[in-house]
Amino acid sequence: MNDSADTAMPAAALTALDWRLLQTFLAAAEAGSLGRAAVALGESQPTLSRRVAELEAALGQPLFERSPRGLAPTPVGRTLLGHARRMQQQVAHMTLAVERQARTLAGTVRITASDLVSQCLLLPALRPLRDAHPEIQIELAPGDDVADLLRRQADIALRMFRPREPALIARRLADLPVGLYAHRDYLARHGLVSLQTLSRHHWIGPDRGEQMLRGFAQAGHAVTRDFFAIRTDHSALAWQAVCHGLGVGAGLCQVAAQTPDLVRVLPDVAVAPMACWLVVHRELRGTPRLRVVADALTAAFSARG
Repeated sequence: MNDSADTAMPAAALTALDWRLLQTFLAAAEAGSLGRAAVALGESQPTLSRRVAELEAALGQPLFERSPRGLAPTPVGRTLLGHARRMQQQVAHMTLAVERQARTLAGTVRITASDLVSQCLLLPALRPLRDAHPEIQIELAPGDDVADLLRRQADIALRMFRPREPALIARRLADLPVGLYAHRDYLARHGLVSLQTLSRHHWIGPDRGEQMLRGFAQAGHAVTRDFFAIRTDHSALAWQAVCHGLGVGAGLCQVAAQTPDLVRVLPDVAVAPMACWLVVHRELRGTPRLRVVADALTAAFSARG
């Protein structure tokens, strides 16, 4: 069979393609399922399914092979995928070019941070900004997954690590103190926490993450993942487990101060602070609206460091 015949697409159909349909196709191809693509795009799965069907009808060929494992691009889909990625880059460049020329503060800024930072630190930091600049609308995109600023999944990111992409610039906001905490009710049931009783306590830690394991090792107490009675990589859920008295876990000291019934345990054990970075796309750093938001977050978080 001729491969070129398999991947041939009607020229007329290609010239009339809706970018929204291609964006849906690209998200589905990269996510491997319509469900995950729907979450990434903030749309419903039936809507994305209709768009993919519309695109396939316009091209007259299937773009995906469907199986219980998910979606895999057909030869035609693989051909279209490269073009769609290049179009996405061009759209991003056009958007950046337009936004760099903006002189008004009115508009939207999309901010991403982990669930825990979003709920406990970002929201309080936004109040002075909203009071001073009500014309700036804020979109919040909480999540422990790292949003892609290069593809405009967010305008500003608060991250606990410094990015390496040359197109991104990062400003270190603060080194946020971290401690080990337990609820008073937990301590009443299980006793005080000491270096001698570590193994007798219920610890809350990572599922796949390595940071807390490294912290124990640096403190001279190498542990395995089985050491943790409750394991999750979801930062806000892990913290809620501590607040509900399920065990001992690590947390930001400023966040712990918001819950009076939490007690800091092992205060003499050194726990490395968590660096907080504000990250923006290099080409957007001079945009007035983003600069105002970035300066407001810098002032709020620097005061917490």
